[in-house]
Amino acid sequence: MEYHDSEKAKEVATRVEAFMEEEVLPREREALRTRELVSEAEIHDFWEQAKERDLFAPQVPEEYGGQGLGFRDMLPSFEQVGRSLMGALSIRANAPQEGNMHTLEIAGTEEQKEEYLRPLVQGDIRTAFSMTEPTQGAGSDPKMLRTTAEKDGDEWVLNGHKWWTSDGYNADVLLVMARTDMDAHPYEGTSLFLVPTDLDGVEIVRNIPHLGGHGVVDIERGHAEVKYHNVRVPEDMLLGEEGGGFRLAQLRLGGGRLTHCMRYSGMAERALEIAKSYIQDRDAFGESLSDKQALRHRIADAETDLHAARSMVRHAARELDNSDARIEVAMSKTFTANVTNEIMDLAVQCLGGHGISKDLPVAHFYESVRPFRIVDGADEVHRRTIARNAFEDVYDEDLENVVRFDDELDKTE
Repeated sequence: MEYHDSEKAKEVATRVEAFMEEEVLPREREALRTRELVSEAEIHDFWEQAKERDLFAPQVPEEYGGQGLGFRDMLPSFEQVGRSLMGALSIRANAPQEGNMHTLEIAGTEEQKEEYLRPLVQGDIRTAFSMTEPTQGAGSDPKMLRTTAEKDGDEWVLNGHKWWTSDGYNADVLLVMARTDMDAHPYEGTSLFLVPTDLDGVEIVRNIPHLGGHGVVDIERGHAEVKYHNVRVPEDMLLGEEGGGFRLAQLRLGGGRLTHCMRYSGMAERALEIAKSYIQDRDAFGESLSDKQALRHRIADAETDLHAARSMVRHAARELDNSDARIEVAMSKTFTANVTNEIMDLAVQCLGGHGISKDLPVAHFYESVRPFRIVDGADEVHRRTIARNAFEDVYDEDLENVVRFDDELDKTE
């Protein structure tokens, strides 16, 4: 399909695709075959190769070591890395790190950028976004945020309980959402803080067991449960403005939702390719499985839906480069999450026993893509946002001819 990506976007994506095909995918296939996981040292080697090829961190400004691409121009490259279980990680474009880089870029002071953004881009430190809380705290309804930060002299004192803090288990620095003004509405009374994990009172409780896992990489990542016990944070660790935490979170999550769409679209495309290759090669009941009409129609529908998702994401990326694009992102995230889930289920079904084995990457894909309908906002939350917008300005002129009950006939003597 021709999506009319810019020449710059296509040129970088072509080089990313070559890197995936020449270096990353062969190592992935070897790991699947031998069960010898890819080491952290190998990932660092991929980073050096990506730097040599001018592919490293395409989403980060050049002054901090990236390629300086906007959302629309990074999109084709993110689709390419999504095709591999470790593609995004191999060029430093993986969640949640890329989203945290974006947050530091837009909100950090020059000192914070030098101390945290530059080493984060280079992979010298790890960060985690610590927002979601256990029941009865903030989840799908962020207004329920219960973690607090109270000012005490030139410090903030944090108390609270978080979980699903992605990459939090081995993080060096946490980006923590906390209520700083309990009298204000949470949208105006919440702030974001940089919290080093070696501060007194930061308790990394555990890595939460969850669907999916390490894939083919021997690096413990996952999603951490974290508690904050009177953690004293210097006032210069406030990220952005006091009370501006929700605004920052929306900017971060908007981009993060869309880059997830990009990567999972690439993953779905590869899953379809594997499934098509297999059913074309596999004979059953006297003919190739690819000649079975039921499968052909399902593949056709999947190709159509994926094309629609990729087109929608491109439109949202273009808008996000210039605005919040909240509705466009919500639509793209909900639609793409469901399309990629359906495609992955179809791929598993087409592959039969090979689909549920881990000799191929599809079973890993299947585990990875299901949480996409929950993380960064559940389907229901985004649909609520879309519906609210849909009813804001309803055109009612066409209802003039609707026959309505004549109230004059409803009189009692």
